[in-house]
Amino acid sequence: MQEFYKQLEALWDDGRFTCVGLDTSLNKIPPCLINEHGATSMAVLQFNKAIIDATIDSACAFKPNLKRYEHSETLELALKQTIQYIKIVAPHIPVILDSKSGDIGSSNDGAVAAAFNRFGADAATINPLFGKEAYEPFLNQTDKGIVVLVKTSNEGSKEFQDLVLEDGRLFYQYVAYRIAHHWNDNKNIAVVVGATYPEELAKVREIIGDDMPILIPGIGAQGGDLVAAVRAGINSRGTGIVINSARDIIYASDGADFAKDAGRAAKKLNDQIKAIIASLLPF
Repeated sequence: MQEFYKQLEALWDDGRFTCVGLDTSLNKIPPCLINEHGATSMAVLQFNKAIIDATIDSACAFKPNLKRYEHSETLELALKQTIQYIKIVAPHIPVILDSKSGDIGSSNDGAVAAAFNRFGADAATINPLFGKEAYEPFLNQTDKGIVVLVKTSNEGSKEFQDLVLEDGRLFYQYVAYRIAHHWNDNKNIAVVVGATYPEELAKVREIIGDDMPILIPGIGAQGGDLVAAVRAGINSRGTGIVINSARDIIYASDGADFAKDAGRAAKKLNDQIKAIIASLLPF
């Protein structure tokens, strides 16, 4: 079991299943921070730090979205400093950089390379359509995690991900099979399946087996049902899931107590997940 898996296993054992999505936008930062720092990258950094401090006891991962930070050098610096801050205050909690992109071969300037080399993330999301060869340099970094898109939460995902292959399998099912049985030699891969597709989520869990983690976005604002997602995604040990929530946690309020409200929202979600798991298991 490699480092990424070990981190998640330890946090699951501690009853943590919530991934806090740091999808921070300047136009949604509370006025109290804008008044103090202006509409600047410093306001983004201070917002992120406050959210991290408030949710640190509930989180099993933090997931910044690269798209929110790549528009300027100062925002990229805020992202780097955010990840550095997590490494200081919560080195046991993995940082998954949501890049949804890829590199070709041994390229050192793509999104995955940037996730690890420039920003210092513990894991990165990738698009599998580049093929295993494109990610070999990163799959071989056993201290890093690779999180592969299999079935995304958006409605339009059906256009390609639900294509029926000659053998009767759907394309997303074939991707899940390849990832689990041909990519995961170093036991450092997870997959992404949206909460908006609980039947597909259950099928992916069946395909990949018990040991591979599933990152599950789409709860809350995107309409995913928490009970159905937990039921479909957990393994036989009652673990294996990382439930992502961004807007419902980090923007729980825009008042002076925004961080406290975010902490309460993260704890509420995590408590709900634990209660659902307890209701499903015979022990």
